Amino acid sequence: MNNTILKYDAVALFSAGLDSLLAAKMIMAQGLTVKCLHFTSPFFGKPEKIPHWRAIHGLDIEAVDIGEAYVKMMLAGPKFGFGKFFNPCVDCKIIMLSHARRLMERFGATFIISGEVVGQRPMSQRRDAMNSVRNESETKDILLRPLCAKQLDPTPMEESGLVDRERLCGIFGRGRSEQQAMAKDFGITEIPTPGGGCLLTESASARRYGPVFEHIKTPTADDFHLANAGRQLWAGTHWLSMGRNQGSNDRLSALAREDDLIFDVRDFPGPRGVGRQIGDDWSATAVAEAAALVASYAPKSVRLGGPVVVTISHRGAQYTVSVEPSRTPAMGWVETSWEDAQPTRNRMDTQDR
Repeated sequence: MNNTILKYDAVALFSAGLDSLLAAKMIMAQGLTVKCLHFTSPFFGKPEKIPHWRAIHGLDIEAVDIGEAYVKMMLAGPKFGFGKFFNPCVDCKIIMLSHARRLMERFGATFIISGEVVGQRPMSQRRDAMNSVRNESETKDILLRPLCAKQLDPTPMEESGLVDRERLCGIFGRGRSEQQAMAKDFGITEIPTPGGGCLLTESASARRYGPVFEHIKTPTADDFHLANAGRQLWAGTHWLSMGRNQGSNDRLSALAREDDLIFDVRDFPGPRGVGRQIGDDWSATAVAEAAALVASYAPKSVRLGGPVVVTISHRGAQYTVSVEPSRTPAMGWVETSWEDAQPTRNRMDTQDR
């Protein structure tokens, strides 16, 4: 049995975007070894793609799940606030760097690499914000930003000669031409898109999170994974998730808890529904209305033109209800808009920290 523990010179924040890819490649080109950390949460990260990235980029990449810590940070109110939606961009970088710092000893690393560029992003990559990120994460003497290093003071890694400062860059601003040229020099043929891929920055996704924050006192990462899956309907504290296709039906099945209510139209293909109970158990009226909603998204059950049977699974038991498919139940189930979610975001952004 091989018990050899690989040691690395550095750990790198690897989002799979071009900047993080180039930052790692630049340090590896100096003969140093790099462990890439791909942080994941309900809001970002694609760990299923790691084998592909390893193969095409020749990087040593490991997924690091920070979902629970990330949700706790948001619930406490991010110290540096949210962006336009639910995106705590400065606190996001701090939590990633803090985790990377704690993992350094495990990998034998002496410094951390980040693909940040001064002036590239208006919230988290202003010079003052980057200083705050460095200080708050306690990485002042171990953080190297290769793409913009010459815009910043030399780090101990450069001063000691471990890293050759002359082979680093001084990129500034939002342009991408220098990165594109570097990608060509490194032979990178599959160039990632510039977008960050964070669901918290998109209104279509962020609107799903408002009622979770509003109605669940201490939500978990799994609650936000559920909010990402399929169609989301709310009636007060009643939460119903419905699949849009077989893929999201399967996803809902994987995310369902024993205490959830599972809805399936018995005799027709259609969406799976997951009712997550917040507080008290649902009343018979709430169960019947949710069943009617699920049935209304099964086209063949609607064409029947009469009552259909929906099976409800709950806590290891099953029972059925007969309902007329309906999208206008009395409890007023709706898909939350960003305008509905924004007051919750504003409250969280201004709460005592």
